[in-house]
Amino acid sequence: MSDSNEKKIIIAIDGYSSCGKSTVAKEIAKKLNYVFIDSGAMYRAVTLFCLRNGLVAGGTVNLTKLPEKLESVHITFAFNPATAHNDIFLNGENVETEIRQLAVAQNVSQIAAIADVRRLMVAQQQEMGRTKGIVMDGRDIGTVVFPEAELKIFMTADAKIRAQRRYDEMIAKNEKVDFQEILKNITDRDRFDETRDESPLRRAEDAIVLDNSHMTREEQFEWILGKVEEKIKKHG
Repeated sequence: MSDSNEKKIIIAIDGYSSCGKSTVAKEIAKKLNYVFIDSGAMYRAVTLFCLRNGLVAGGTVNLTKLPEKLESVHITFAFNPATAHNDIFLNGENVETEIRQLAVAQNVSQIAAIADVRRLMVAQQQEMGRTKGIVMDGRDIGTVVFPEAELKIFMTADAKIRAQRRYDEMIAKNEKVDFQEILKNITDRDRFDETRDESPLRRAEDAIVLDNSHMTREEQFEWILGKVEEKIKKHG
């Protein structure tokens, strides 16, 4: 499928938090020999930057200092041979582990909704995708970042199922977490993402919906791979 003679496409995967977008996007990118760009991780990295630099206090972002500080934010990805996936770097520092902390999750939605933050991230994402052959997941990839993407998928799942998946994932990492707190975080993020003024979560008109509430990871992978093969054949 990854034959160099085939025309490369852009695959945009949007949807709600904790739907497994990044996991399946990584697998698809690996299968196709495409570059995986985790836009959610990029916004988490900016959130980590804001927390580290004292730009968030009492759950409120300092919008006066933020624009000037953002000028120094540069995000890149590099392949990690140990995990066979790309790790995210914030100004040259690997922050793949730090961005998964609950404090980041609790603040990422409001920071991702800030116009200056989104403009910076979209510009960096579009530069990364200039040569195509990429898989990117997030909230506004098919509507804002790459509206011309050849394949757009919108992922969704029941909120309780998503919370349980997130809970299991964090328990497996020996993190102390509360299920109800995770469920509240997910439903709050859903509401915030759908109603924010800047690039709200929307399904692109030409996106294919994938409800994975009762699908295994393997079933999701095969379903998406089938759609990819159709598009590559059509655009090849």
